[in-house]
Amino acid sequence: MAKVNRPGSTSPPDGGWGWMIVAGCFLVTICTRAVTRCISIFFVEFQTYFAQDYAQTAWIHSIVDCVTMLCAPLGSAVSNHLSCQVGIMLGGLLASTGFILGSFATSLKHLYLTLGVLTGLGFALCYSPAIAMVGKYFSRRKALAYGIAMSGSGIGTFVLAPVVQLLIEQFSWRGALLILGGFVLNLCVCGALMRPITLKEDRSSSEQKCDCRTQKEDCKRASPYSPLTKEWAQTCLCCSLQQEYSFLLMPDFVVLAVSVLFMAYGCSPLFVYLVPYALSVGVSHQQAAFLMSILGVIDIIGNITFGWLTDRRCLKNYRYVCYLFAVGLDGLCYLCLPMLRSLPLLVPFSCTFGYFDGAYVTLIPVVTAEIVGTTSLSSALGVVYFLHAVPYLVSPPIAGWLVDTTGSYTAAFLLCGFSMIFSSVLLGFARLVKRMKRTQLPFLAKESGPKLQLWTNGSVAYSVARELDQKDGASVATAAPGYNLT
Repeated sequence: MAKVNRPGSTSPPDGGWGWMIVAGCFLVTICTRAVTRCISIFFVEFQTYFAQDYAQTAWIHSIVDCVTMLCAPLGSAVSNHLSCQVGIMLGGLLASTGFILGSFATSLKHLYLTLGVLTGLGFALCYSPAIAMVGKYFSRRKALAYGIAMSGSGIGTFVLAPVVQLLIEQFSWRGALLILGGFVLNLCVCGALMRPITLKEDRSSSEQKCDCRTQKEDCKRASPYSPLTKEWAQTCLCCSLQQEYSFLLMPDFVVLAVSVLFMAYGCSPLFVYLVPYALSVGVSHQQAAFLMSILGVIDIIGNITFGWLTDRRCLKNYRYVCYLFAVGLDGLCYLCLPMLRSLPLLVPFSCTFGYFDGAYVTLIPVVTAEIVGTTSLSSALGVVYFLHAVPYLVSPPIAGWLVDTTGSYTAAFLLCGFSMIFSSVLLGFARLVKRMKRTQLPFLAKESGPKLQLWTNGSVAYSVARELDQKDGASVATAAPGYNLT
């Protein structure tokens, strides 16, 4: 059967089928991030059934979250080499299989492998490719599209949490895991919605890949087992990997990666220790749970409204600044938290922190796309979410160790706050240095001689004065009679 080549778009459509992509990504975030949060509802059931302590049982949730982030580059690679549709469908099958096998577990180790590793791997194959696909369909309304898509995490948690608790009461934890396994299969439907699109900037890379494939086919026709064929295969593999991950050498992306490490370290412990801190200052259990509900609902509002605001003409060119502003304000909220020791003070804190938490989560893929472009967005997001894994894994235990050592939450919250502020300051300083270099280029052009011309390509300036001098010397040599070049 002959392949049908669909004509690719030259620019993002900013609508049309793009809204179906947003809906698909919205469902992906529900089935991955919201379901991951709801696994913590099984904590008491697992602990009681298997008669294990807190530390052993808590590893289930940590493994799911960590594997999802650690394997995010693998999800991007599958999406790039096969297709986004295949990657998400495969991830849905793996995640569903993990839940179904977990319902038959006879020990916590079985849950580590099934509900932890297998389900986490499936979520990794779905999460970053779905988010990257939104960036390919939207340009002008990119932040709003991401705000709607990423709000699935908060909305899904808000809806699924009571539903999962009801399922556990009606069908036990085994039946609840079986039903969640069927629910997660909806990822396959989400994958079917991810219609591929070819943008103008994708064509150059695809042409290079086609050249590499044709050269490899020629070598196979000549001799499939010759050393030349193996050499071409290795060359093509290195070439494709170099194209996919060339952004790793970009200074802007390196700065973003380092800042993400500090940001991820700071943002995670609050969702673990807000309720215990509220209880320690005299807030009741019901009111402490209410603080978490406020945090989740305001997080949704921050996802959508901040995405809409940064798509306005007045803020569109300042999304990078808005991102570091949101991260910095969350850090300031952390610094104020040890002084808030009553419910009327903790409610405004939950509102403020939740709003700006939703704001910067929305802008992470937007800022990444501005740095690396839409062609490498899937691979770049895989690396960015990979960098979340280690801070997510170590920051809650470190904060708990500080609480045990000092006897209060002050040191833990201050460390998280300064970590997020440092992340924001690092990005701001890098942007300031880049702007100073750009402003210096015109002054260099004015101060130099008339033969010095500066050709700028991004932040690199090339001088062609030497070439002009060589041309002048050659013209003088041809004009002077009897001039011997030797």
